Amino acid sequence: MSAEDLEKYETEMELTLYREYRDVVGIFKYVVETDRRFYLCNQVDVKARTEAGDVFFEVTMTDAWVWDMYRPARFAKNVKVLTFKDVNVEELAKSDFEPPKA
Repeated sequence: MSAEDLEKYETEMELTLYREYRDVVGIFKYVVETDRRFYLCNQVDVKARTEAGDVFFEVTMTDAWVWDMYRPARFAKNVKVLTFKDVNVEELAKSDFEPPKA
C-alpha cells in the first residue's frame, strides 16, 4: 500500500466518521473531551481523585459514542476514563442538535 493509498483511506474513514457523528449527535446530551478522545454521552460524572499526592480525574459516562475511526464499535453502554490531563464537559443546547446539512 502506497502512502497515497493510505492517506486516501484515512480521509475516507474520517469522512465516514464525521457523517456518523452528524447522524447521532442529536441523541446525546453531553460532549466530553479528554486528552485522547472525544465522546458524546447522555450521562457524565467527573471526580477529581488524589493518590500519592497526584491529582487525576475519573470520568464515568453512560450511553456513549466515541470519536475514533479505528474502533469497530463506537457505541458503548458504560465508559470510564482516568486521566491526569484536563477534561472538558459541555451540555449540548437544543440548537447544537442541528447538524450541518450534507
